[in-house]
Amino acid sequence: MNNQTTYTENALVRSLKERNNEAFTYLYENYKNALYTVVIQVIPESESAVDVLQEAFITIWKNIEKYDHSKGRLFTWMVKVVRNIAINHRRSKYFQQGQKNDSLDLYVSYIENSASDNGIPINLIGLRKQVHALKKEHMQVLELGYFNGLTQEEISKVLDIPLGTVKTRIRNAIIELRKNFS
Repeated sequence: MNNQTTYTENALVRSLKERNNEAFTYLYENYKNALYTVVIQVIPESESAVDVLQEAFITIWKNIEKYDHSKGRLFTWMVKVVRNIAINHRRSKYFQQGQKNDSLDLYVSYIENSASDNGIPINLIGLRKQVHALKKEHMQVLELGYFNGLTQEEISKVLDIPLGTVKTRIRNAIIELRKNFS
């Protein structure tokens, strides 16, 4: 591939739909870092995260026909694809068995210096900072549910608290976030 080749979003999508390998290489090289950041938030183990990222790019390549520019930008669609694959991987029996002995710190941790494709740390958008400013009990449920993709039932098991408590904490955390953003 010529390192000087660039694409507009429409030209890139068109080339991908034509199964142009050069366009796919461009897509991978220009979006891998940003999409890896999405994966690593759900799958904190780098080896598994790399596998999930590769699976996601294959899925994007195979399903590019499903992308509809009238519903949003290509990057937004790719983030949804990648995040869904990461969440599905995290919920798989294989992954769950490997996580049985992990500490809660692994689930609540986050990557401070993760950078998006343009080099701006992803946490500069402010949401994670706001979440981590909440009470510990609110921060934990949002971190596990939103950033790590766990269901309310899974959060209940990880934190060893009743499902009703998880639901209440999520509701209260969202109320607090709304106040902070108002």
